[in-house]
Amino acid sequence: MTGGAGMLGSSIAEQWQGIRPNDKLIVATRRDADLRDREQTHRFLERSRPDAIIHAAAKVGGIQAKLSEPTPYLLDNLLLDSSVLSAAIELRVPELLYVSSAAIYPASARQPIGEDQVLDGQLESANEGYALAKIAAGKVCEYASEQFGFSYKVVAPSNLYGPNDDYSIGRGHLIAAAIAKIHAAHVSGALTVPIWGDGTARREFTYVMDLAQWVVSQIGTLDSWPAVLNLGCGQDHTVAEYYETAKSVIGYTGEFTFDPTKPSGVPQRLLDSTRARGLGWNPETPLASGIATSYEAFLASQQTERR
Repeated sequence: MTGGAGMLGSSIAEQWQGIRPNDKLIVATRRDADLRDREQTHRFLERSRPDAIIHAAAKVGGIQAKLSEPTPYLLDNLLLDSSVLSAAIELRVPELLYVSSAAIYPASARQPIGEDQVLDGQLESANEGYALAKIAAGKVCEYASEQFGFSYKVVAPSNLYGPNDDYSIGRGHLIAAAIAKIHAAHVSGALTVPIWGDGTARREFTYVMDLAQWVVSQIGTLDSWPAVLNLGCGQDHTVAEYYETAKSVIGYTGEFTFDPTKPSGVPQRLLDSTRARGLGWNPETPLASGIATSYEAFLASQQTERR
């Protein structure tokens, strides 16, 4: 598995032993290979000789980071995806799960978004570079499966949240950023927390441990999957509602200020995960309890940093 230090990768690693104790999981780190380097990546996979690959490594970030520094979200993802996928094909690894993103769908996609809408319209501008790289890698998986008979499949999760998220303000995704900002205001006694946009944009967030558990259970059965599979919890909320839930969990008593001059992305992004539910996908973690667990993990990480 690549991307073991990321939120989803680390969650998969945590779940692996309990679900598949007889299968060895090799978690690639930067000490093993710089995945942007094709030769290093090929040598690492040649030594590992995997039966399957979970490719979860990616250059990721929130909307603010993608707008201010767009180049690496296209270039770095193209490089590391090309290295991993080409090595997998050359070494004839029979199964590969590529972790993509809901950003691959058009900004004007019909809601809820079905898997057939890839390349069906213009991408959201803030996510364009990242999405282009994800679409390209997804097509490589599709071509490799058709040309060589491999089971290289693409999973397009909704936005994720949970333990091991990136809580750095300015780089974290919506829920992680909300937790970090509200906590800072709660501790400092600040009366308001600023939020980009008017708070009405709707997003779907799935608890990462639900996704990790299911992915671990599916390795070895990807030949039964379609080329692309959406994985979302099936319910979206407004940005303001996510902030209100985090506010309640943290116990903050201040107010929110919205800045409609700042970009907030597409009005709605909700995935149609019907195909996945037909394969047994059934996430059950309620939003409030998921955010509460995430906040506990955030507090623990803050204590570790202070030591």
